[in-house]
Amino acid sequence: MFRKPFITIDDARNQARRRLPWMVFDYIDGAAGDGFAEARNMRALRDLVLQPRVLNNVEHRSLSVDVFGEKSVLPFGVSPMGMCNLTGPESDHALARLGAKFNLPVGVSTAASTSLEEMAKASEGRAWFQLYFSGSEDAAGQLISRAKCAGYKTLVLTVDVPEVGKRPRELKRGFKAPLKIGPSQFIDLAFHPRWSVSALLNGAPKLANFGGSFGAFDRTTSRAGADWSLFSRIRDQWSGNLVVKGVLDARDAKKLQSLGADAVQVSSHGGRQLNSAPPPIECVREIRNAVGPDFPLFFDSGIRSGEDIVKAYTSGADFVFLGRPLLFALAAQGEAGLRQLCEMLNSEVSTTLAQLGVRSISDLNRECLGRTRTI
Repeated sequence: MFRKPFITIDDARNQARRRLPWMVFDYIDGAAGDGFAEARNMRALRDLVLQPRVLNNVEHRSLSVDVFGEKSVLPFGVSPMGMCNLTGPESDHALARLGAKFNLPVGVSTAASTSLEEMAKASEGRAWFQLYFSGSEDAAGQLISRAKCAGYKTLVLTVDVPEVGKRPRELKRGFKAPLKIGPSQFIDLAFHPRWSVSALLNGAPKLANFGGSFGAFDRTTSRAGADWSLFSRIRDQWSGNLVVKGVLDARDAKKLQSLGADAVQVSSHGGRQLNSAPPPIECVREIRNAVGPDFPLFFDSGIRSGEDIVKAYTSGADFVFLGRPLLFALAAQGEAGLRQLCEMLNSEVSTTLAQLGVRSISDLNRECLGRTRTI
C-alpha cells in the first residue's frame, strides 16, 4: 500500500487521526481543558526568533549531543509515554530499536504496554525508567528495585501529576486503561477495522508492569501525598542518574539541585495537566539562571519541528525529548513512519544550524536567539 510521506509533523498527525479509533487518537492528542496550554506551548516556540549568521563555513555539521556521558546520534530522545502500543502492536519495540540504533535515551513509562525488563533489553541499555509515585512507597520501591535489576542507569521521577488533569476529549470518548468497551466504543472500533483487527490478532495493549504480585495500576490515583522527603528517600534508594520531570519553577529546580537531582526536565506534560500552566520554553531561561550553566536541563512540550528543537537548545536546554509526534508517526505508518519522521526532523535541525551559521548543537546559545522587531 502506498503511504504518503510526511513533509511536516502535521502530516503524520493527520494520517494517525484517520487510522486510529477516535478514543485512542483523543487520548494521544488530547490535553487538559480546552487544549489552551498545549496550543500556547506550540505558539511560544513558534514566536521565538532565531538570528541567522552568514559566511561561517557550515558545510560539515554535527547533531550529536552528550547525555550523561553518552553520545546521542540524534539531537532528541523519546519521552516516557504510557500505552504506546495503542498506536500499533510493535510501537514500544520500535521506539526501543530507535534508541539502540541511534544511542538515544528512550523513556519507559510506569504505565508502559511493554515491561520495563523487555524494554531494557530491546533498547540495548538505552532505556530510562520513568516512575510515577502511586501513593504507595512500597509499590514505588518494588519498581525501583526492578529497574535496578534490569540494568537501568537513569530513573526519571515525574512530579507534575499530583492529580490527573481533566482531559475532556478522553472523558467524552470513555477512554480507560486498560480499555473498556461499551456501545460507543464498539461503534468506534467498527469504524476503524484495520486497528481493530490488529488488536484482535495481537491482543489489546495492557499495562505490562503490573499484575501478579505487583497488583494493578490506576492512572487516576491521587499522588498528592508526594513531598520533598519522598524525593530524598528515592534519591537514597537510587544510585544512578536521577532526573526530575515536570518542573516549571526555578525555585523548585534549585531545591532539587541542592537535594541531589542529577537533572531537571522542564515540562508541562505536553499541556495535559494544567490548562493555565506557563509554556515550558519560557521557563527554561529562568531555571537555567537559577541552577547555573553546568547543571543538566532537559526539555519537552510543544516541539513540532526541527526549528523548535533548535530553539530549545538556544534557550538553555541540554537535551530535548519528543512525545506525541513519535506516536503520530507510529500510528500513521508504523516503524517506517517513525524512521521517516526522525530523518525529517534531523534534516530540519541540520538545515537550521546551517542557516544560523552554526556547526554543531553544542555551539548553540542565547546569541542565536533574535529579537522580535515591530514594523
